[in-house]
Amino acid sequence: MVNKLRDEILELLWSMRERGKKSYAELINGINDSGTSDTLIKMEKSGLVVISNDEVELADKGEARARDLTRRHRLAERLFHDVLEVGMQESEETACEVEHFLSPSVTESVCSFLGHPPTCPHGKPIPRGECCSRYRSEMRPLVMKLKELDVGSKGRIVFIVPSENSRLERLASMGILPGSVIRLKQKRPSFVLEIDETTLAIDNLIAEEIYVKEKK
Repeated sequence: MVNKLRDEILELLWSMRERGKKSYAELINGINDSGTSDTLIKMEKSGLVVISNDEVELADKGEARARDLTRRHRLAERLFHDVLEVGMQESEETACEVEHFLSPSVTESVCSFLGHPPTCPHGKPIPRGECCSRYRSEMRPLVMKLKELDVGSKGRIVFIVPSENSRLERLASMGILPGSVIRLKQKRPSFVLEIDETTLAIDNLIAEEIYVKEKK
């Protein structure tokens, strides 16, 4: 039987740790459920968390479950937002429901289908899975790196993962931002894109950071 409150606690602990937080009070406030304290006691007894000095941390057993939940949730957000084009809030709410029920094999299939995205729509990292390390093009992913788009094809930019934060502003000023529809005109010696009636050239490193969904 799925224990949604337990899973919600584990997922929030993972998210808090990403921000360098482990406060017991912050966790309680973040969950906002009267049963949180009792559930935490049970979780500590079952080896999922460690509670000490007003702090809560994931134990090894809880670490594995929290990682899995976070991976499912953030992949589900990508699926609903990028593929089904559902709004951010609804994508988040729906992902909260389905994350509890995605099997490992379905999760891997969704990840492969999306092209092994590194982040969720909010920019948070998606924990890597086995499929990411053994990636092969057994099926053409729906969301792919720009470099994998065929010359002459059109694509909608889904997300950009820049190695330098300042690069996002520079790309946005050129019209290269999530939601933009581009046509790939060439790949060598540099990538040439057509956006509306503007033609732009970008280098290979930038092209590596842009993910698109092919547009028929």
